[in-house]
Amino acid sequence: MSNESESREPLLSFGASGEKVRDLQQRLIEAGYALPKDELAESFFGEETQLVVRRFQVSRRLKEDGIVGYQTLSAIVEAGFQLGDRLLYLHVPMLRGDDIADLQLQLNSLGFDAGQVDGIFGPDTSKALIEFQRNIGLTADGISGLETVQEIRQLAGRSTGLTPVAQVRELEKLRNSRPNLDGRRIAIGHFGDCGALATALIRLLRKRGANVAALDHPDESKQAEISNRFDAEMYIGLKVENDSCSTISYFETTGFHSEGGIRLATRCVDSLIENEISSQVSGMTLPVLRRTKMPAILCSLAPPSIVVQSTAEISIALSNAIISWIADPAAD
Repeated sequence: MSNESESREPLLSFGASGEKVRDLQQRLIEAGYALPKDELAESFFGEETQLVVRRFQVSRRLKEDGIVGYQTLSAIVEAGFQLGDRLLYLHVPMLRGDDIADLQLQLNSLGFDAGQVDGIFGPDTSKALIEFQRNIGLTADGISGLETVQEIRQLAGRSTGLTPVAQVRELEKLRNSRPNLDGRRIAIGHFGDCGALATALIRLLRKRGANVAALDHPDESKQAEISNRFDAEMYIGLKVENDSCSTISYFETTGFHSEGGIRLATRCVDSLIENEISSQVSGMTLPVLRRTKMPAILCSLAPPSIVVQSTAEISIALSNAIISWIADPAAD
């Protein structure tokens, strides 16, 4: 079953029909995807709708399974917003959408640190927006309206291709961090049947003096929230997948990636491969990567038989990778 089974909405998948499928198809069309007339007429989740869902998931760096659970549905809804469609401001709950990701990316490219380009209008985005408005002489109210959007578009067009300032500052923070594990705050989360692996990894890190928070909540967003409250300096998530190759994921979206995340993920893959465990690095927008404020990775380990047989070896490989990354986190 898809990792979206924790969904707060019913799953939509091949063979479904009805009003919810009609709404899904309409949202996909509004996001620029074409669907066949016969499936639209019957509000039927057929092969073509499934193919479009897969294409959408790939474009958004989500797990490609053709199933619409909470993560995919949220991304489809957020894709319906373009910058300028609505007023953007700090709100509870926080506003989310592609328009916010666009705003964050453009503010970052102009040198105003809006934080991670995650499509969530939080305090960092609000602060960056106010600083931008103040710098160009607009009312510094933290509200992105038509006038603010026009100014951002006009100026951002001149800065295309620049590295977002949030990435630059993340790298600088990594360079200035302590090169050892003693007292470092690390969140280790696991999902499903990998409690033994999580326990082994936590034991190794604590022996090195790390302050480790063990998380087992089944909801990725909740683990991210707990990690943020713990003020973790890194997050490592563990899960077992029925695949042939392990995938170590870090946060990446259009025009932005986590500098710490990609380097930590790469160290883990290198260490696993040294132990003859087939692994690859992948940039994703999964909730636990998107909503954590620190460098974060999700280790989707596979196949299950290897994970069970090699729990000790995998825990040592990941521990060594973390120690190596801590020693020089900004190194390529």
